[in-house]
Amino acid sequence: MNQLLRGKHILLLCLLLPPVCLALAIVSGSQPLEWLFSTDIGQTVLWQIRLPRVFMAFLIGASLAGAGVLIQGVVRNPLADPGLIGVSGGAAVGAALFVVLTAAGLTLPFWGQSLMAFVGGFAALMVVMRLGFSGSSLQAMSFLILAGIAVNVMASALIGLLSYVATDDALRQITFWSLGSLAAADWHWVIAMSLLLLAACFYWPTRLRALDALLLGDVEARSMGVSVGRMQLIVVIWVALLVALSVSASGVIGFVGLISPHLARLLTGASHRRVMPLAVVLGGCLLVAADTLSRTLIAPAELPIGIVTTLLGAPLFIALMMREKRRLAWQ
Repeated sequence: MNQLLRGKHILLLCLLLPPVCLALAIVSGSQPLEWLFSTDIGQTVLWQIRLPRVFMAFLIGASLAGAGVLIQGVVRNPLADPGLIGVSGGAAVGAALFVVLTAAGLTLPFWGQSLMAFVGGFAALMVVMRLGFSGSSLQAMSFLILAGIAVNVMASALIGLLSYVATDDALRQITFWSLGSLAAADWHWVIAMSLLLLAACFYWPTRLRALDALLLGDVEARSMGVSVGRMQLIVVIWVALLVALSVSASGVIGFVGLISPHLARLLTGASHRRVMPLAVVLGGCLLVAADTLSRTLIAPAELPIGIVTTLLGAPLFIALMMREKRRLAWQ
């Protein structure tokens, strides 16, 4: 029965949950459902605002969840998260720097924002990995979290500095990234996020066993033929890509990459071949639900989605910390 739950039932959940969640989000709003389909303005709202926003919420949530699974697997730490260990902060610095430079009159290509966000996220993750690893062995979990805090503090200081020298328009855009919002959603972002997530879906299924081997330790993974250093570099690149594009599109959205993998492990166990697809689905649905709450709770006003995810994720993070503390106390 346990094996059945981890197989057919999980597959059914992955197939049914996204369309149900997306459909509920699409029909949720301050205007009645008939207005969306029966008026010209409603059709415009549906096709140009509501649909791209809902789809982008799912894609960003799925990307952050996938990044969370990867980083937790490579550092062997269930509390690791792209936001907590500084990747989102580094990507936000790159995106904010792009805003300041373009506002100052420098002509940059539109894809330069994503590129600079990728460089910032990659650099932040490399710093944390360097601080969290000694040789090839992972230091204590608390040390990794401290490294992430240090990188986040530095990123916050750099964003504050950029905000100080930014113009009024640039400052509003930087604030947008700091709080997180899907108000800028359009079909171009949906296509870009879809292509990256599709590439990840083709690349990672055959390599997830290597992440399982890393859970046993570096020595055991090498004995099974896994190139530990190469796998760590590949994970760093993919995490930076997924987080950078997500931050460029919506700003900093925290805790999705922490909550979704943890929920998936509770349902499927530790195998990444089962955790990854379920975490991606749960991450997408969680962010769609959070975005629906952000635009309906105080309608017609809108809550920044980063605030909603933080309010939901912070208590769970505290609970995970307490659980990990009890586990270590028994060892």
